[in-house]
Amino acid sequence: MTVVITGSSKGIGRYLSEYYLDKGFTVIGCSRKETDLVKENYHHYQVDVSDEKSVKKFSADVHKRFGKIDVLINNAGAASMNHFMFTPASTAKRLMELNYLGTYHCVRAFVNLLKKSDAPRIVNFTTVAAPLALTGEIAYVASKSAVEAFTKVLAKEISQFNITVNAIGPTPIDTDLIARVPRAKIEGLLSSQAINRMGKFSDVSNVIDFFISPASDFITGQIVYLGGIN
Repeated sequence: MTVVITGSSKGIGRYLSEYYLDKGFTVIGCSRKETDLVKENYHHYQVDVSDEKSVKKFSADVHKRFGKIDVLINNAGAASMNHFMFTPASTAKRLMELNYLGTYHCVRAFVNLLKKSDAPRIVNFTTVAAPLALTGEIAYVASKSAVEAFTKVLAKEISQFNITVNAIGPTPIDTDLIARVPRAKIEGLLSSQAINRMGKFSDVSNVIDFFISPASDFITGQIVYLGGIN
C-alpha cells in the first residue's frame, strides 16, 4: 500500500511514517523542512500544505512517480495556546490556513489518485480540545472544528468513489505541540478523560489501522477521540 502522510518530519507524523514503513508500506511524507528520515520506500517532499500551489505540485509529482495512492493521512498542523483577548487575527488566520485549508488542499489534490485504489482511505486529525471546548485554545479549536465538519460532509460527498473519510482526535501526547503547555493545564485536561493518562503514539496508530483496514469499508464520517472523551 502507498500512504501519504503530511507533517511527517516530527512528532506523530514521524512516528506514523516509521510505523507504516515497518509494516511494508510505501510512505510519501511531506513537511515544510527537510527530514533526516532515510529509509527504503520512504519519499520526502518539502511542502507547505497551506499553499495550494505547493500541494498541487506535490500531488502532480506523486502521480508521475506512483500513479495512485491508497491512504491520505492529514496530520500536519499547529496549535496556539492563548486566551481570545491575546490571540491576534493573524494567528487565527494562520491556524485556519494550516489546519483546515491544509487538509482541504491535500484532499482536493489527491482525491483523483485515491480513486484508483481498491480500498481508498482518508484520515484527518482533530483534537480532544474541540469537544471539550478548552479555554485558551480558541483559534486552534475553531480550526480543528472546521476539520471535523469537513470530515463529515466530505464522507458523504465522495462516498460514490468508495473513499472513506474519518478523523482521529488525540489526547495530549508528548510532542512539540504541547511542549510549552503548563503542566497544570495538561493535568486538568487528563482529568476530563475517562482514562486518566497521556496518550501514546501507538494509541494513534491503532485507530488509524482500524480506519484504513480493507474491512472498514462501511466506516466513514466518524470521529474517534482518544481517552474516553464524549
